[in-house]
This record gives sequence, structure tokens and C-alpha cells, in this order.
Amino acid sequence: MKFLLTSAGIKNNSIHSELVDLLDKPIAESNALCIPTASYALPNGPVLAWNFISGQEPRCPMTELGWKSVGVLELTTLPSIKKELWIPLVQEADVLLVNGGDPLYLSYWMRQSGLADLLPSLRAVYVGLSAGSMIMAPRIGEYFVGWTPPTGGDETLGLVDFSIFPHLDHEMLPQNTLADAERWAAGMAAPSYAIDDETALKVVDGAVEVISEGHWKQFTP
Repeated sequence: MKFLLTSAGIKNNSIHSELVDLLDKPIAESNALCIPTASYALPNGPVLAWNFISGQEPRCPMTELGWKSVGVLELTTLPSIKKELWIPLVQEADVLLVNGGDPLYLSYWMRQSGLADLLPSLRAVYVGLSAGSMIMAPRIGEYFVGWTPPTGGDETLGLVDFSIFPHLDHEMLPQNTLADAERWAAGMAAPSYAIDDETALKVVDGAVEVISEGHWKQFTP
């Protein structure tokens, strides 16, 4: 699977161009499935989910890019329905658009739904936004633990071999300075990246490329 792991969606021309390159066809010819699940573990979660689904979040462009079609894949419903009702749709999708919110809640439902097991075999491009990107890492770090899974811990899906600190130096997140990111990275066993909202990480066949019109920093354990 190809990954485009963003802090805040398709924020600039550089990230947009990489998305089109990964899709290997125009956005207007591509079918998307959006996953709002992570939103529900935040205050005002249903409103956040609706804004994402309906393309009314211009600070984090994802569903409003002009896709041929956009469907909603709500992970919490999948264990209660037959797999043949949703797995073919995921397998046929050109892109999965995965919203931000609480990363451990999203990771939990990725596993519970069965989608996590499918991801490595999919042809779709995986586009993460904040928590949607963070869960691809082996861990998120205690710094980002909010909702706590039944098993505890901060482990996530581990489909890439690095961790992500999103929203670096965001004006509305005073706790996301470079100094904060450095303290977070010091507790991580794997390599990690701090990225601002103008930056994304492209991962193809395990090779990582930084796409940025902003600023970022890589940390080595």
C-alpha cells in the first residue's frame, strides 16, 4: 500500500501533486472512501465528523478535492455487518481518506473492524490526517495518549517504521513546539518526524520522502 501521511490534509500544491502522482490518475477520476471514526472520541465529535465527511473543513482539505465519488466507511459499524457488504468496496477504492481525532481510538477500531488486516493488501492510496497518519506508526508515545484502549499502552498499527508528531508549531497548539517534539522523540525507540501542517510523508515500498512547503525535523533514537 502507498501512504501519504499528512498533518492537516492536502494543504498545498506540493502535497496535492504527490497525491495525484500516487493515484496515477486525476482526482476527478478517482473513487474515495472517507473514514471519520477518530473524530468521535473528541469533544463535539459528531460535528467534527460531519465537517470532514461533507468537505466543510477548509483548514484540512480531504473530501472536498473533487473526487469522482466519496463514500463513508464508519469503522465502528463494520463488526456488526457481513464482510461481503464492505470489503469489496474497500478493495475497489482508489483512496482511503482517514480523518484526525484520537489516534488510539482510531487504531483500536481499525483492528476491531478488520480493516487493519486488509490494509497491506489494498491497491488504494492511504491518506492520513493527523491521527489518521499517526496510527501507521508502531507507537504514538505517551504524549498523545487520550482515549485509552482496553489493553492500555500506546501501540498502534506499525505499518511504517517511524512515528509522527503532527501540527508542529501550530498557532492554536502551544504545546506543540519543537522543544515539545524533541522531548517526545526522546522517549521513542524508533525514528520519528515532527511535521507542520504544510508537510507530509510519502511512503512507497518502505521508502520515506518528505513533502513540504513548511518545516519539519527528523529524530533518530
